[in-house]
Amino acid sequence: MHLPGRLRATTLGDLLGALHRAGATGTLELAELRGRVHRVHMLRGYVAAVELDGASASLAEILRRKQAADEETLRRSLLRAMSSRRLHGEVLVREFRLSPSVVDDALRAQLMNRLEILDRLSDAQICFRVAIRAPRGALTDEPLRVSEFLPGRRRARDRTHDARSPSSSSSSSTAPALRPRVDACRVLGVADGADPSEVKHAYRRLVHATHPDLHPGASAEEKRVLAARFQQITEAYRNLVA
Repeated sequence: MHLPGRLRATTLGDLLGALHRAGATGTLELAELRGRVHRVHMLRGYVAAVELDGASASLAEILRRKQAADEETLRRSLLRAMSSRRLHGEVLVREFRLSPSVVDDALRAQLMNRLEILDRLSDAQICFRVAIRAPRGALTDEPLRVSEFLPGRRRARDRTHDARSPSSSSSSSTAPALRPRVDACRVLGVADGADPSEVKHAYRRLVHATHPDLHPGASAEEKRVLAARFQQITEAYRNLVA
């Protein structure tokens, strides 16, 4: 199996398609020129885990969007997971009795959300490694199905078509400027184009859930994690309301 050396010569869809056809097990690494490295872990040609070097929707945020768990359950379970160094999904199922199928659906949605982020990368160094172990929580028993990770992905042939389109130059020039807003919306859990009142409501809800001063019983390590998350949420809010 031969993969191109740079993402600008191909697309994530083409890479995933090639790895699926080869039945590959290992890790696809995408190293951006600015230093961030992202990983897609493959198991016999299927996506089992995606690691992003940067912000992406957490399991709690996805469950919140789906209204699959109340805010108090998400807050307490997340603190329990951080303090015990266990996976949040594991704690939700074993200690808070959330349905395993609900958590599984949310985890799969999280992986697909991360693939969408990688799909928007314009360039990166490509490397496939067979020796890197998938992270804890990888969907090794039932990885993403082909119908979940391949359909709808951009292909290299689509890039060629877009380059010949009269409107391609204007859309490509504006894409980088939109990315920070898209990332900020993802952090706050709102749709791109959400009105100011919806953004403010989401921000206030997340502040209540993550501000360290509102969790006096949290350990020093838990407060450190909460503070980092609170700073990320605040920066995203400022990006949207500025």
